[in-house]
Amino acid sequence: MDLLQRFIANRKEHFSHLSTNNCHLILAVSGGIDSIVLTDLISKAKFNFTIAHCNFQLRREESERDETFVKILAEKYHKEILIKKFDTENFAKQNKLSIQEAARKLRYEWFSSVISQQSVVGSPELVNSNRSTANYQLPTTNWLCTAHHADDNIETLLINFFRGTGIKGLTGIPVLDKERKIIRPLLFAKRGDILQYAKENNLQWVEDSSNLEDKYTRNFFRNRLIPSIAEIFPDVKNNLLHNIERFQQTEILFQQAIEQHKKKLIEQKGNEFHIPILKLQKSVPLYTLLWEIIKGFGFHTAQTDEVKKLFTADNASYITSSTHRIIKNRNWLIIAPLQTEIAETILIEKEDSEIQFSNGKLFISTIKPRQSTHGDDQRETRNEKRETFNSSEITFPLLLRKWKQGDYFYPLGMKKKKKLSRFFIDEKLSKTEKENIWILETDKKIIWVIGYRIDERFKITPSTKQILHITYQEKKL
Repeated sequence: MDLLQRFIANRKEHFSHLSTNNCHLILAVSGGIDSIVLTDLISKAKFNFTIAHCNFQLRREESERDETFVKILAEKYHKEILIKKFDTENFAKQNKLSIQEAARKLRYEWFSSVISQQSVVGSPELVNSNRSTANYQLPTTNWLCTAHHADDNIETLLINFFRGTGIKGLTGIPVLDKERKIIRPLLFAKRGDILQYAKENNLQWVEDSSNLEDKYTRNFFRNRLIPSIAEIFPDVKNNLLHNIERFQQTEILFQQAIEQHKKKLIEQKGNEFHIPILKLQKSVPLYTLLWEIIKGFGFHTAQTDEVKKLFTADNASYITSSTHRIIKNRNWLIIAPLQTEIAETILIEKEDSEIQFSNGKLFISTIKPRQSTHGDDQRETRNEKRETFNSSEITFPLLLRKWKQGDYFYPLGMKKKKKLSRFFIDEKLSKTEKENIWILETDKKIIWVIGYRIDERFKITPSTKQILHITYQEKKL
């Protein structure tokens, strides 16, 4: 079976939902042999497609040569071409990325915009070989098509293995990425198959001189490491491709087991996820499970050990990712968004002066007793309530959260504790009003049922030397 027949068979196996009638392919074409062969195969398979070429301007005249070559290729197949030029070196410096990382980020961000029709078609950076780009619009069912092949998959497996990765990193490059609308129909073919096809069909391509430089990680694996391994294990490529298949199936079983653990451990409450610490500690294997839980919230692998330390940390201890916090709250770990407007468990540090949450805002300051008078404290408006607390009794960080069953406090003026549920009955609060009650606590003690009553233990006394002043500005409905 020749490469074209295998290509068509592979499409039916992995992309049967995509046909020549219901999709338009955006072909990522560099001008190298892989993308040239892909273009020819896609054309012979009768798919509608547009060629997309990235000029990273890293190889000066060679980069311009590649762009010109791909323009001629588009004319050969009578297809539209979109070209994007990038100032890659500058972008890498500004974002503190390697050239490889910068090029990848730029490439896929542009491809994504083209697929979703968000690119500025018709701008000077986009070139159309056959008609005016100002009038050219891509169909709505676009899929990006890349020329990754089996050797790329092997290199990816090895790079991930030596870099350090979980099972997911050993499954190689996915043949289909539904979320990003990417297909990789050449993953079944080895580099030798592609070269043979190109020669048999008299295809022309351009060589990227940087592919010969071992300073790039992938080139080192391709040019030196894999050939060296092949001297001892001649069938290394086939063995690794078979391993990728096994790892992909193992990953399926692994994820099924992880999901079962998560269902037993995690309670979702709005945008938050609550995990009982004692139950989590008994889970096996703990480290792997912790990582699988936190990785979807912007945390990195090294923070897994930090999560374990939270088990025995002080209340309100936490660690932070770019999007979330994991907070120790009594016997629970709470994964909460950093965006306080949508979180239901919020930490307030000593330096915070304003906190926005779903019910409104808190304005926080520390003042001396002489700066506050009884009259000032009682000045309130319909949407604003002010309270003062004895700072010496308060430990930061404070915890701002929704109330829950079992919560209690010592209402101002009382020496005995009272459950909040009883307090709400006494206050004649409706069910809806109770559902919207927030509390502020320090070291597991409630200091304020916000908008209603402070705790007796934190009131100002004649010996108070410093006052914590908090204003609650209720959100206007």
